[in-house]
Amino acid sequence: MTTTTPDARTADRTVELAIGGMTCAACVGRVERKLGKIGGVRAAVNLATERALVSAPAGVDDARLVETVEKAGYSARVVEPEADLEPEGPDTLRALRRRLTVALVLFVPLADLSLAMSLVPSLRFPYWQLVVALLALPVVGWAAWPFHAAAARNLRHGTTSMDTLVSLGVLAATAWSLVGLVTTAGQPPVAAGWEAVLHPAGPLYLEVAAGVTAFVLAGRYFEARARRRAGGVMRALALLRPDEVTLLEGGADDAAGATERRVPAGLLRVGDRFVVRPGERIAVDGTVTSGVAAVDTSAMTGEPVPVEAAPGDAVLGGTIATGGRLVVRADVVGADTRLGRMIAAVERAQAEKSATQRLVDRISSVFVPVVLLIAAGTLTGWLLAGGGTQQALAAAVAVVIIACPCALGLATPTALMVASGRGAELGIFVKGHRALETVRAVDTVVLDKTGTLTEGRMRVAAVACAADVDEADLVRRAGAVERASEHAIARAIAEHAVEAGGGALPEVVDFAAEPGLGARGVVEGVDVAVGRPGALPPELAGPVAEWERAGRTVVTVTVADAVAGTFALVDPVPEASRRAVEGLRARGLRPVLLTGDSQAAARAVAEAVGIDEVHARVLPDDKVGLVARLRADGRVVAMVGDGVNDAAALAEADLGIAVGSGTDVALEAADLVLVRDDLRGLVSAIDLARSTLRTIRGNLVWAFGYNVAALPLAAAGLLNPLLAGAAMALSSLLVVTNSLRLRNAG
Repeated sequence: MTTTTPDARTADRTVELAIGGMTCAACVGRVERKLGKIGGVRAAVNLATERALVSAPAGVDDARLVETVEKAGYSARVVEPEADLEPEGPDTLRALRRRLTVALVLFVPLADLSLAMSLVPSLRFPYWQLVVALLALPVVGWAAWPFHAAAARNLRHGTTSMDTLVSLGVLAATAWSLVGLVTTAGQPPVAAGWEAVLHPAGPLYLEVAAGVTAFVLAGRYFEARARRRAGGVMRALALLRPDEVTLLEGGADDAAGATERRVPAGLLRVGDRFVVRPGERIAVDGTVTSGVAAVDTSAMTGEPVPVEAAPGDAVLGGTIATGGRLVVRADVVGADTRLGRMIAAVERAQAEKSATQRLVDRISSVFVPVVLLIAAGTLTGWLLAGGGTQQALAAAVAVVIIACPCALGLATPTALMVASGRGAELGIFVKGHRALETVRAVDTVVLDKTGTLTEGRMRVAAVACAADVDEADLVRRAGAVERASEHAIARAIAEHAVEAGGGALPEVVDFAAEPGLGARGVVEGVDVAVGRPGALPPELAGPVAEWERAGRTVVTVTVADAVAGTFALVDPVPEASRRAVEGLRARGLRPVLLTGDSQAAARAVAEAVGIDEVHARVLPDDKVGLVARLRADGRVVAMVGDGVNDAAALAEADLGIAVGSGTDVALEAADLVLVRDDLRGLVSAIDLARSTLRTIRGNLVWAFGYNVAALPLAAAGLLNPLLAGAAMALSSLLVVTNSLRLRNAG
C-alpha cells in the first residue's frame, strides 16, 4: 500500500511491505538496517504483523525496496489496499502443522525408545541405536529444514538470528550423536536410570535434537495461530465489505429503461448508482436517491436500533438494509470510505512500533551474537575444566537453545497488535501505538462542549407566550419560518413545531434570512420574525432571565411587529457524558471543560456532568493556547473534540481524541478516534491502554527474566538441552497467550 504524506521534505510517500521469513527481533533489526541504507528511507518493521512501514522519497520506487529486502534474505511484497489482512496465511499454518505433526509422530516413539533403553538395559536389542537414528533423521532433517534454510541464508549474508541458534543446536547434537553411533555402537551408555534422562551424557543426543525441533515447531505453530486470532478484528472489518454489488445503469432509478448488473464492488466509481435489497450490505458511502429502508448501522456506530434511510439521507458502507429497497449514489469509494479509513487506521496502528519495541529490537539485534560467544565460552570452559567432550557439548547446546530471543521479540508487538484490534471492537481506532503509550501518562482531559459532552443538536426545552397569544399558533408560525433556514436553532424549532402540531406546517412567503439576527417571512398573511431577544413584555422578562441564568439559548418570536413569545433551547447532555466524567475522575484524571459558548451555558453543562474547571468563550486560537499552558504547567494533556475549530488543539495536545461523528479535519488531527457518539468510549480507551502497558511490562519481565535466569543454569550444565528447547517454546507461547488476554480488556 502506497500513500502520500503531508511532509514532503522527509518522505513523499509511505509504502507498506509484507515481509516473509522473519523469525525473531534480530531479523527485524536486519531488515530495518538494510532499508535504512537507501538514501532518505526510514523503516519500521513489526515482527508480529510481519509488515514494514517504509517512508521513502519519490525517487525510490517500490521495486528497489522489495529488492533490498530480498537481498537481506527475506521475501517482500507491496501490500495493496484491501489485500490480505492476516500476518499468517492458511498455507503458512498448514506447512507448520505438517512439519509439527511429523516431528511429534516420530519424536514420541523415539523418546520412549531412548528412555526405555536407558532405564532398562535388559530391553536393549542389537542396533537399537540405528532405530533411534532412523526415527530422528526425518525430524532433524525435513521437519527442522526451515531453521536450517534460514540459518544458511543468514550465514550467506553474514548475520545471525534465532534460527541460527536452533539450527546450530540441532545440527551439533545430531552430528555428535551420529559420530557416537558409529564409534560406540553396542556399548552401554555412560549414564543410566533417571540420571541419563536429566543429564544425558551418553553418545546419543538424537532425542534431544528431535525434541528441540518438535518443541520449537510447536511454539511457532501456536504463535502463528495466536497471531491470526489477534488479527481477527481486521478480518471482521474486511468482511463488512460485500464482494459484489448490483449496479444500476441507464434511466431513472425506477424507470423501465434502467438495467441492473452484478459487478465486483471494487469497480464502483463516484457517481455510480447501485441497488441495495433487504438483507444486503451497502457497499460504499453514498446518498439514497430513491427508496426507504431501515438500515442496521450497529457494525459501524454501535447503535443497536436501525435508522430509517430515505431519499437524501447519507448511508455508510458496511451497514445493512434490513427492510425495503434502496438505490444509492456512490459518494466515496475504496479506501476513502469510512470503513476503509477505519481499516487503514487499525493497519497503521498494528504496523507501527512503539518506543518500547524499538528498544527491545536494538537489544535483540546484538543478543544472538553474544549468545554464540557464551556458548563457545561454555564449551571451552567445560573442556578446560576436564568435564569431557560430551558434557561440554551438552552445556553448549543447552545455552544455544535456551537463549533464543523469541519471547523477547514478541513481548511488545503482540500485545500492541491485540490491543489495537480490541480497540476496533470497542469502537476505538488508534492511529499509532504512540497513542496507547501516551494514554497511560495522561493526567488531564480537556473536553469540548458542543457535540462532545452534549449531543450537538439543539432542542426546544420551553416556550413562553405573551398575553392573549395562543401557544399552538405561535409554535406553528415560528416553525414555518424556521423550516426554510439551515441554522441548527432553526432546525430545532421547526422539528418541535412539526411534533407539536402533528402535521404539516403552513407555507412561508417572502422568506429572508438575516445573518446574526434570525429569519423572517409571511405566514398565513402575517409578518413573522424569529431571532434574538429584544425588548420584552413583563410577562416574558422573568422566564427569559431565568433561562439565561441556566445557560439556555433564548429566541424571540415577533408577530406583526409585536413580541408574541420566546423559545428556550438547550443542547442536551446525555447520561453517557456524566458517567464518562465520573469514570475519568475515578481513574485519577482531571477533566477540564473548554468551549466557545457563554459562561452560563458552559457552567450549566459543567454542573450536569461534574466538571469544576471551566473555560468559556474561548476562540480556536485560544484553545491551542490553553492546551499549551496546561502542558507548560507539567500536565500531560488529552484533548477531546469534534469540530474544525478543535483541530489545532487536538494537534497541540499530547494526545488528540476525536469523536467519530466529528468533522474530517478533527478526525485527521486526532491520534485516537471514538467511532461511537458515546464518551464512555474514552474511559474504555484509558482502561485498554493501561491494561496494554501492564501486559507489555509483564511480557518483558518474563522474557528478560527467563533468558537471564536460564543462561547460567545452561552454562553450568544444570539444564538438559531437551528441557531447554521445551522451556524456550513455552516462553514464547506464554508471552503470546498473555497478550491475547487483552481481547477482553476495556
